[in-house]
Amino acid sequence: MQDRRSILNVLSLGAGVQSTALALMAAHGEIEPMPDCAIFADTGAEPQHVYNQLDLVEANVPFPVYRVMEKKGLEDAVIEGFKGNRFAGAPFYCETDHGPGMLRRQCTNEFKIRPINRKIRELLGLEKGQRGPKDIAVSQWIGISMDEVIRMRPHQTKWILNRWPLVEMQMYRYDCVRWMDEHGFEEPKKSACYFCPYMPNTQWQDMKDHDPESFEKAVKMDELIRPGVRKDKKERLFLHRSMKPVKDCDFDPDRDQFDMFDEDCEGMCGV
Repeated sequence: MQDRRSILNVLSLGAGVQSTALALMAAHGEIEPMPDCAIFADTGAEPQHVYNQLDLVEANVPFPVYRVMEKKGLEDAVIEGFKGNRFAGAPFYCETDHGPGMLRRQCTNEFKIRPINRKIRELLGLEKGQRGPKDIAVSQWIGISMDEVIRMRPHQTKWILNRWPLVEMQMYRYDCVRWMDEHGFEEPKKSACYFCPYMPNTQWQDMKDHDPESFEKAVKMDELIRPGVRKDKKERLFLHRSMKPVKDCDFDPDRDQFDMFDEDCEGMCGV
């Protein structure tokens, strides 16, 4: 591997617990080298607390934080899909005559990975369609901790090397929370789109109790997707794994499944 000082160090910022801690620790000089920048991919479906956390990070780090977004956000893309246009959405729970399942996940690649990669290419001065370097040119820092190592994946671009500093330091999520508390920062809420099907019941209940505006938007989205997009399969779509309308769900935390980190967004969301 090349000397880390000779390549572009980019922190992938999701504005959740781990990536927030990672950014702040780097700002305090506890991780080397100092990142050249952080990149936040805005899906266009983030709850307000994510933007509040992003503002906090920007105010407390010495490196630039770039906010990138597709021309059409995830929320708009889902709505357009149910108007008969190209559908690009989340892995909604699907009920059909052949049994339950989930739709193919498109949101991570289209609304997280792709805009971040486009910004990285811009920072390297690469034109659209221009081939990238032959050697490693970018170290992309991802806020995955020891309790989430199953989410670690190599980057699909050969000249971008994924790095997981929290794993290097053998830090768990609770270590990140403790670090932020010791340095005067409140624990961030989990970063996720307001209609993410992977949210556990605890997160659904928290949104219902403390962010009624986002919860009401989720109820409307849940109702919108119900008829499905593949009419020939007679499907019904749901946001919640219980296959019940969100407005009628009992978000009992004891009924939560295991954390779906092995399915969750290729290590790019919710950190």
